[in-house]
Amino acid sequence: MGSMNHPKHFKSGETQNDLGSAHQKRSDPEPSCVSMKSDWSMNHPIKFKSGDTKNDLSSVQKRSDPEPSCVSMKSDWSMDPPMQFKSKDTPPDLSSVHQERSEPEPSCMSMNSDLPLDPPIRYKSGETQNDLSPQVFNTFRSNLLKKFECLYEGTAAQGNPTLLNEIYTELYITESKSGEISHEHEVRQIETQSRRSTTEDTAIKCRDIFTPLPGQDKAIRTVLTKGVAGIGKTVSVQKFILDWAEEKENQDVQLIFPLPFREINLMKDKTLSLSDLLQLFFPQTKEMEISSDKYKVLFIFDGLDECRLSLDFQSAVRLCDVSESASVDELLTNLIVGNLLPSALIWITSRPAAADLVPSECVHRVTEVRGFNDPQKEEYFSKRISDQSLANTIISHLKSSRSLYIMCHIPVFCWISATVLEKMLSEAETAEIPKTLTQMYTHFLILQTNIKHQKDYEEKLTDEDMILKLGKVAFQQLMKGNIIFYEEDLRECGIDVAEASVYSGLCTQIFREEFGLYQGKVFSFVHLSIQEHLAALYVHLSCINKSINQFNFAAKQSLWSKTKFMFKTVALSELHQRAVVETLQSKNGHLDLFLRFLLGLSVESHQILLQRPLKLKRRSIKNNKTVEYIKKKIRTIDSPEKSINLFHCLNELGDHSLVEEIQQYLKSGGINEAKLSSSQWSAVAFVLLTSEKKLEEFNINEFVAENNKTEKLVIFKKLLPVIRECRSVQLYNCGLTGEGCAALASALISNPEHLTDLNLSRNNLGDSVTLLSAVLEDPHCKLEKLWLSYCGVTDEGCAALVSALRSNPEHLRELNLSGNNLGDSVTLLSAVLEDPHCKLEKLRLYYCGLTDEGCAALASALRSNPEHLRDLDLSWNKLGDSVTLLSAVLEDPRCKLEKLELYNCGLTDEGCAALASALRSNPEHLRDLNLSGNKLGDSVTLLSAVLEDPRCKLEKLWLSDCGLTDEGCAALASALRSNPEHLTELDLSWNNLSKSTVRLFSDLKDNPHNKLKTLHI
Repeated sequence: MGSMNHPKHFKSGETQNDLGSAHQKRSDPEPSCVSMKSDWSMNHPIKFKSGDTKNDLSSVQKRSDPEPSCVSMKSDWSMDPPMQFKSKDTPPDLSSVHQERSEPEPSCMSMNSDLPLDPPIRYKSGETQNDLSPQVFNTFRSNLLKKFECLYEGTAAQGNPTLLNEIYTELYITESKSGEISHEHEVRQIETQSRRSTTEDTAIKCRDIFTPLPGQDKAIRTVLTKGVAGIGKTVSVQKFILDWAEEKENQDVQLIFPLPFREINLMKDKTLSLSDLLQLFFPQTKEMEISSDKYKVLFIFDGLDECRLSLDFQSAVRLCDVSESASVDELLTNLIVGNLLPSALIWITSRPAAADLVPSECVHRVTEVRGFNDPQKEEYFSKRISDQSLANTIISHLKSSRSLYIMCHIPVFCWISATVLEKMLSEAETAEIPKTLTQMYTHFLILQTNIKHQKDYEEKLTDEDMILKLGKVAFQQLMKGNIIFYEEDLRECGIDVAEASVYSGLCTQIFREEFGLYQGKVFSFVHLSIQEHLAALYVHLSCINKSINQFNFAAKQSLWSKTKFMFKTVALSELHQRAVVETLQSKNGHLDLFLRFLLGLSVESHQILLQRPLKLKRRSIKNNKTVEYIKKKIRTIDSPEKSINLFHCLNELGDHSLVEEIQQYLKSGGINEAKLSSSQWSAVAFVLLTSEKKLEEFNINEFVAENNKTEKLVIFKKLLPVIRECRSVQLYNCGLTGEGCAALASALISNPEHLTDLNLSRNNLGDSVTLLSAVLEDPHCKLEKLWLSYCGVTDEGCAALVSALRSNPEHLRELNLSGNNLGDSVTLLSAVLEDPHCKLEKLRLYYCGLTDEGCAALASALRSNPEHLRDLDLSWNKLGDSVTLLSAVLEDPRCKLEKLELYNCGLTDEGCAALASALRSNPEHLRDLNLSGNKLGDSVTLLSAVLEDPRCKLEKLWLSDCGLTDEGCAALASALRSNPEHLTELDLSWNNLSKSTVRLFSDLKDNPHNKLKTLHI
């Protein structure tokens, strides 16, 4: 199987119009590998029976220059099925579809069906088009089965097709917060995902992509699945279709139509109906009544990031009939919105950078393919490598290098690692086993050149010539942002089309060629990381062999300037410094991995590796200047993310001095006493983020002395990437103000489902609390504990906070707003507390200036929803008789309050009586009662009836500074003698008690039958 063009056969009477430009002579590339690629890229012959005619397709090859594309892994599903016409049939008028066109924007992921055509559908006597026999659907299903049952890793012509079900490893797919754009380098995104626990989110199996999660009450029609290049989006789609075709899953769906954006792009500006469009890809649909609700159908649009259509969802054009003609972009937008075939299911895949091309209101579920989690990595290698002992050795080696193990989240990197390590470890090679990314990719490249030597081209093409030419293409296109390129791009690098075809045949696991019915030849590297490695190798060799700095030629400069640079020599350290500068200036980090490769290639071990294939002379390269330059940049740059990549670069260069120094500080526990430099704090961030042990809690006081607010704020900014990845964030009293709060909110909103505990107490936030609202109201936010005590929260801040909690009330379990002068704003909180979805267990509102109105609203809300609250602190609020309002809550049998703090609340006799009455009605749950600072006097005798009740299980009672009398204490002691089994701690301090009363309670404590252990008196 390959992307080959089969010969055209014409029967008697048939004619052949001009097909020359559509099918140029070319060599047959072998299908390439990973992204675990299917073989959907082949062109089948177009067959015509007697009497048929052929449309002129000569205009298909005309195109304008492609726009640059942007990311890495691409599937090759981009071929069209042939159109078959029976004798005397007239093909549908599709001439408008094959007009002169512009080439679609090149991209990376693509999907197309090359389904083999069925024999003509014949009806038995009496059958109608609306009454199709099961044979029609079975044939349709069978065609899909044949196309999707195999997975191609590596070179198909070498006999490597594998049944998908034999190698398939379930990918980690979760619901995502939205289809937001991410412009970060995709390796950065992978490193971020690797730090997130797989237990935080509910995993979604591929087969359940349209099934709501437990507790979700929503119908799912349209799903957008995003994921970085090579992460497994296409394989997930392939597995879904295969399971359906094998009648294992989703049998409620009658028809699945895979429609790739790459092929749909070719019809830009054309006019046709949805019915016509389907017939182009699936001629069988001519016999089906797709317009009715008789069939449940699924449309799969792979590669939204490749889309060249306008997809104007604000367009006034409304289509409801599948036979109604319109532009292709209007067909798609009406189909996605639901005007066309509203009962049809829609599945769209995209890289993150293009995820918002479809408005969020049109999407019912956004999922994210996160690749392999740690158990799935091991499962992949166990399936991929038959020798389980060898597989275990490979897994152990990858785990020993954190940077390699992180990259194993990407299935394509697992394949590269398996390819390299299986050969090296099974053949007992003497070369050093790869421990860095650069080493792994260099070994992979050498392995491919060894494969080349087994073919017939060795005399015609040297390794050096091929690698340099491919490297030039890789570098020039990388600088332009392209990962797919065309014939003219290759010619600029001195490669003609025939030569490129040879390269794709020799190194199909590195470089590949595609050819579709409606498109010219398209070339690409198997994965962006392979392109980046070859680009780095080309720039490195240009410098050490010719003393040329290729960055001087990549920039837009005059011919005179470029000519001048040809005669200017450059040292390797100068090249490295220029590369560092170029990388740091990149807004989206698109040169991050390239820089790591470039620096890694200068290490001595790489010079030895590359000697044979590139006929290099051994030379000594000193990287001292480069190392010092990088350390200088780490000290001066503000971006924590960019400094982290520079530490990866130091790792490639073999310099671990900064990291090892910080590891010693962290192990000793004395880092908060050390005076660290800016670069050392950057090293702290790198060490914490790349550590195998995830940091669950970040406490600023563990890194900086507790009273140094200025230093805390500096360190907070340096360690923000670490904070973003922690479950618990403790930023108590660190001088955080509006600017810091904005940075924190921005970091947390990027990962809202991760954080469970946030403490910002004793920071003067004021109205900046409103910035946190976007985090709290996000439905994916699962914050359980929020402390904002003494933060100067204003009425506006409280209102924003309450509004966010009303939007997402289900997760918060503890809220502390103490020390903020809220006053009547507490009434706003009532709307949250009375919501039946609110499950708040701890509420702390001490010293908040509560008014009678606020207390009444609070009590009313708790009466409406009393089942969850376990801990209520209203201390230091002048409640007075308002405490009686709480009685209705406490006496409710549904109330399970365990701790009640009313310290210094101005309780009156009436309030104390109401409180005691309520507790007598419902005494079973309360464990801790604090009434200190209230002048209770003899009213404490009212509590005796509660304490002596055998159902009462109070364990702690605080009555400090309550003006207790001997009479009241005698009643209290009597109650404790009646029910001695539960109370363990009693505070009677700061009461003017007589010696006899003191002796009374001392005797109780000493009584072995009484559980009282702690007595404050």
